[in-house]
Amino acid sequence: MTTIRRDATTLPAAHLGPDNPLPALRPLDEAHRIEDRDKEDLPRDMARQVGYAPLHSLLPVRVRDGYDRHRRPRSLDTLVIENDRLRATVLPGLGGRISSLFHKPTGRELLYRNPVFQPANFALNGAWFSGGIEWNIGATGHTTLSCAPVHAARVPAPDGGEMLRLWEWERLRDLPFQVDLWLPHGSDFLYVGVRVRNPHERPVPTYWWSNIAVPEECRVLAPAEEAWQFGYERRLRRVPVPEYDGVDRTYPPNSTYAADYFYEVPDDRRRWIAALDADGHGLVQTSTDALRGRKLFVWGRGPGGRRWQEWLTEPGTGGYCEIQAGLARTQLEHVRLEADSEVTWLEAYGPLDAPPWAGRWPDVLRETETRLEAALPRAEVDAAHAAWLPYADAEPGEKLATGSGWGALEVLRAGWKLPGTPFDASTLTEDQEPWLHLLRAGSLPEPPGSRPPGGTLVATHWRDMLETAPATPLTEYHLGVAQWHAGDRAQAVRSWERGLRDARPTRRWATLRCLAVADQEDRNPERAADRYGQAFDDLWSAAGEAPRHAGGGDAEPWAPAVAALGREATEALLAVGRTADARSVWRRLDPAVRAGGRLRLVEAALLLAEGLHDEARAVFDAGFEVADLREGDEVIGRMWQRLTTQPLPQRYDFRMRPAP
Repeated sequence: MTTIRRDATTLPAAHLGPDNPLPALRPLDEAHRIEDRDKEDLPRDMARQVGYAPLHSLLPVRVRDGYDRHRRPRSLDTLVIENDRLRATVLPGLGGRISSLFHKPTGRELLYRNPVFQPANFALNGAWFSGGIEWNIGATGHTTLSCAPVHAARVPAPDGGEMLRLWEWERLRDLPFQVDLWLPHGSDFLYVGVRVRNPHERPVPTYWWSNIAVPEECRVLAPAEEAWQFGYERRLRRVPVPEYDGVDRTYPPNSTYAADYFYEVPDDRRRWIAALDADGHGLVQTSTDALRGRKLFVWGRGPGGRRWQEWLTEPGTGGYCEIQAGLARTQLEHVRLEADSEVTWLEAYGPLDAPPWAGRWPDVLRETETRLEAALPRAEVDAAHAAWLPYADAEPGEKLATGSGWGALEVLRAGWKLPGTPFDASTLTEDQEPWLHLLRAGSLPEPPGSRPPGGTLVATHWRDMLETAPATPLTEYHLGVAQWHAGDRAQAVRSWERGLRDARPTRRWATLRCLAVADQEDRNPERAADRYGQAFDDLWSAAGEAPRHAGGGDAEPWAPAVAALGREATEALLAVGRTADARSVWRRLDPAVRAGGRLRLVEAALLLAEGLHDEARAVFDAGFEVADLREGDEVIGRMWQRLTTQPLPQRYDFRMRPAP
């Protein structure tokens, strides 16, 4: 019989740290975009979906950049589901990721299992980690739930056993979703039933990709003769499979630079993708036809790809690539989910043995597909999906993990009935309390203990409530953030300016920072620098006046705000040549904050602006690590070029594309 149990795993893990308390007002720095002129060469339906409601803001989600790179043994909660053939290990506190899929008869791990937990800046909102199977919902990129808890519980399975249900509320698109995992008795395949709901009275753009990390010493097979290749030059081009530009790209080690290959699977072909080693052993993923897309991601053998692999795990532990499955042909697309509707599908993951791959590509695919059909017939996958659908509404039994309270808040607001995925009021926390007060009393309460303002809800219904609430400085601040998210920037600035007039000195900093960002977006860097300087001065005073009790008390929440605003203010002042003012801000930051890699990089720029070239170079020679370095960001290399003509040292080489 299938069993589900709580467990824990201990591994070297970095500390996640606090979220960035400053609202994410700037547009996304998204590497996975293409120029409008390049869309003209795409198929009409693909071009339409590439242009359909791309995400322009992270709001209401906060940026997660408080993590570090100091790993020590830490215990992580796990949920283990297993039968007599397979054992799947799930991390409910980290997006419900499957960290391991172990095949008992052969003693083989089917996934790339990361031996460490090391967040890096790859998720839409920052913190993400590599390895296992992750569930990406929301918009192009890794989900904001990558390092967040999800709800989990036992539910009845179609075969009379038990399923493990994971569910949460995705906040970028305001959509509830669920992932049901079960292992039929005697099965070599893990079944995964997925449902994404749209309870709204309007269509909503939807995105899903299941990302599967596997050891990169493999060959990746998918039923396609062509693929859409996307590199970090931000071009989407159609290329042949398996060989492109004289190289067989289905072997991940053959690529030099990081790239995506979105396979063009014909409509009448079975949906599957496999990663097999030199002996023909490995993992296969297959699904019902709703999960249309298949993809290979490779890091490449170039120095940048190797550095990123080391960055995300332990050096010497082997690299990985990703095989993926999604709702659209490419990850640059979003699909339309109609009002009051849902989309469901079933995935299956298990071992596959196929002979070594010598021969013509069509013959290799035909033989592999024959082996897959023998191991798990296509009709059996469709039948399992049909059998699961009546159980998708089954009410959860024993609760095994608790996610966020945002779903509970939305259910209370709208009165939605969502069978199978209860968002209970018991899950509400202090994060939702001010918005629950706005919902019930029509006003926003001040944060307790003079703490910094919390996050802002920006959906239309919450913005409407803010517009009718008493116009306190706090309400005007949140209203401005919601208006900014809606694209009404002029009105947002007016709201912030109104709130600024009546705000107490210790409350002005958050609004001043918003106005500074607006100035930057309006290409007025001088006024932005003025406001950043004022904002940091006010925040510094407010933090200094906060009550300081033993153990941190009310002073503790101010530290992330001081660090985040101090960095932004220093960079804004440097950008307009106000070096002395930038140094003044930098000096007031906590020494531990200044010692962090991001601030060390800022320090190098500050020293260079002060004419201290040798001291700036010494920062590089001493060594630093920018824990939150963004995927595709070349800021370290650009700073190095300002200092020297010498080659970029390997430890700083994160380049994911050829030199321009």
